[in-house]
Amino acid sequence: MNRSSFAVLRTLSLGVSLAIAGSAAAQQDYPNKTIRLIAPNPPGGSTTIYGRLIGQKLTEAFGQQVILDNRGGGNGLIGGELVAKAPPDGYTLEQVSSTHYITPLLIRAPYDPIKDFTTVATYVRNETVLVVNPGVPAKNLREFIALAKSKPGALNYASSGGGSPLHLSGALFEQVAGVHMQHIPYKGGGPALTDLIGGQVQLSFQTPVASIGHIKGGRLRALAISGDKRSPSMSEVPTFAEAGLPGFTALAGYQGIIAPAGTPAAIVNKLSAEIGKIVAMPDFIQKLADQAAEPYYTKPEQFGALVKEDTARFIKVIKDANIKVD
Repeated sequence: MNRSSFAVLRTLSLGVSLAIAGSAAAQQDYPNKTIRLIAPNPPGGSTTIYGRLIGQKLTEAFGQQVILDNRGGGNGLIGGELVAKAPPDGYTLEQVSSTHYITPLLIRAPYDPIKDFTTVATYVRNETVLVVNPGVPAKNLREFIALAKSKPGALNYASSGGGSPLHLSGALFEQVAGVHMQHIPYKGGGPALTDLIGGQVQLSFQTPVASIGHIKGGRLRALAISGDKRSPSMSEVPTFAEAGLPGFTALAGYQGIIAPAGTPAAIVNKLSAEIGKIVAMPDFIQKLADQAAEPYYTKPEQFGALVKEDTARFIKVIKDANIKVD
């Protein structure tokens, strides 16, 4: 090898070493600027509520702003695509529920919901509550089922979008209760609640965090909640089993954070570890309890396993209910 070739190789080697050192330093220094947390829904639903809550806590922990950025539309695909194509540097994250993994089972997505992302952590789990507009004459679940059976297809139920967990919960309810209702999909939980309160639709399967204020204020009536026990913050609402439908188990939801595929493990693990600390904080736990939710922390690999397990369940529900999204 002549001197010229050796000099070139030495320069290249030095460049690679500096790049690696620079990357390692950047990861250790993370975060050193604002983090954008994309919520793939319009403002007003549970994703926004939880996103602001975790964003505030991460801001306090890191000393850098974590800003929630609502990017609704396309059944969540617009926000998801934005994150999938973002630089994998930990500064663009996505606030997700299981909808992120359900929608691509029904609609062609511009990304692979698993391969194009890295799971970071889940931090909250919530049940599903059946709420009706106060104008609906049924005062309890048994009366509601009787009403629905007497008027097949006449009752409209709102969801946060076609193929969402709330939609699938409604489809399961129809199967178990032996009723037929009309599904009305919205572009997010917020718009669905607005029309439910306004009387444009009669009922919805909702997250407690998004509906508890309206229930307490008398704008909605809760008939039953999923789970094997009543929620302490909604103790007056019976479980579906207590209300007379023991065979119904709604798809309980979770909220978590994901990052673009290729995000360095050091950054992913740092984010996940901080979320784990937040989930154990008494004030955070109390805020969740006030919204009829509970802390639910999973590490990156556990979150990934949950996604694969849930996806198999979603495929079965979609097939059994013959759910299609236009």
